[in-house]
Amino acid sequence: MTSAVVCRTFGPFITGYSPPGDGPFPAILVLHGSEGGWSGWSHRNAVLLAANGFLAYPFAYSRSGNFWYAGDIVDVPLDQTETAIAELRGNSLSNGRIGLFGVSRGAEHALLLSALMARDGVSGQPEAVAAHSPSDVICGGFEPNVTRPWTDPKQASWDPAKLSWTWRGSADGLMPATPIEIERYAGPLLISHGTEDKVWTVDCTRRLEARLKAAGRDPEIYYYEGENHGLQPDAENQNNTRLLSFFTRHLVG
Repeated sequence: MTSAVVCRTFGPFITGYSPPGDGPFPAILVLHGSEGGWSGWSHRNAVLLAANGFLAYPFAYSRSGNFWYAGDIVDVPLDQTETAIAELRGNSLSNGRIGLFGVSRGAEHALLLSALMARDGVSGQPEAVAAHSPSDVICGGFEPNVTRPWTDPKQASWDPAKLSWTWRGSADGLMPATPIEIERYAGPLLISHGTEDKVWTVDCTRRLEARLKAAGRDPEIYYYEGENHGLQPDAENQNNTRLLSFFTRHLVG
């Protein structure tokens, strides 16, 4: 029996996934949320994509993360994600067409990077972008120590001066509450959101949808009635089907 998914090495301690064989495969860079790159969720999503024909690379962008610590989303250089897209595009297993998929803070990351690359006319923009449960604005820096219970001696106070992202070595224009100008990105876009999301309200996606349509864009937008930040099995199955269809239509061929 042959496994439907093969682990691939992208560098020291860096693992990706694909179907068996030499490809080339359509490729997707997967961006984690505040749970960090080592928690397993982005790898789980990458395995799902690989089992359906994609070369998937779960990119761990949070800083100083490991198996026991999610890592900080503070001063994360979006340029590194741009480089990861270029490296994935040039991988010998890739067909040269790249998708970007993020969840929660990873969805913010995906939308923001795509908007900045489009604004600046950067070459190598992703051919398709999907985001689940995004914010429509840039959010402040995240440090796992701040989320510890107040009785934990390692619990820290939230520092509003800490920022999440940098671009070209600067945080100019990347202050919290700044709208993410995803309408600048002209490629295919899918956004999904649960209507009872308790982390990022569904109004975030409703505002994104309104701005995109006002700019003449035609995004695929899916709302899941009664669903929270994470989807229950029936809704997740439906969302996975839509996600796979989206990336197949825009990355295969």
